[in-house]
Amino acid sequence: MSEYLGEFEQIVLLAIARLGESPYGVPIRREIEKGARRRVSVGALYATLDRLEAKGYLHSWFSEATAQRGGRSKRCFRLLPAGFEALSRSKTMLDRMWQGVSIEGGSRA
Repeated sequence: MSEYLGEFEQIVLLAIARLGESPYGVPIRREIEKGARRRVSVGALYATLDRLEAKGYLHSWFSEATAQRGGRSKRCFRLLPAGFEALSRSKTMLDRMWQGVSIEGGSRA
């Protein structure tokens, strides 16, 4: 698979990787807003989560319903090996592209 991730897809996968076991939407959104310092709409997050799952990078499931959530369950997510591989490919490609680039003064290093 040679498909590269978009910026927001990378951010979502990284947030899930940072959170560890079984994060759901609210903590994922908080992690993105804290780490990327970027506001995220619920709709944009879930559209991206659905797309990443369709690509085979994530697995989701519904937890048991709890009284604390008014009898609703949480949709939890787990990064699959293909998701880790996609992140690695994207990082490698970006690292290659950054080689020889200097932001200061807008010139090449």
